[in-house]
Amino acid sequence: MEQISSKYAVELLLEDANRIKLLIRNQHNSLCISQCKAFEEVVDTQMYGFSRQVLYAEKIGVLKRGEGQKMLSALEADLNQLYTDLYENRSQDSLESSWEA
Repeated sequence: MEQISSKYAVELLLEDANRIKLLIRNQHNSLCISQCKAFEEVVDTQMYGFSRQVLYAEKIGVLKRGEGQKMLSALEADLNQLYTDLYENRSQDSLESSWEA
């Protein structure tokens, strides 16, 4: 069996985290993000899968204990910021639309 380096495993996990962020970032319709339960389910499922990958990586010793939690916390913070940015843009667009009317 071939050895997997911790660095490579972390790179793979970070790629997955970036894929989840990209999923949200590419969702240009902020109304869908705020009101679409299916989209929320997709993000929740992706986050759950990612958390399981991180836990597994910690269990087999590829990640140091606590390192995985830091990755999850960073991803959650990034996602919260993305959501905040989308809502602020939506609010700004709504405000501008009301001024134009």
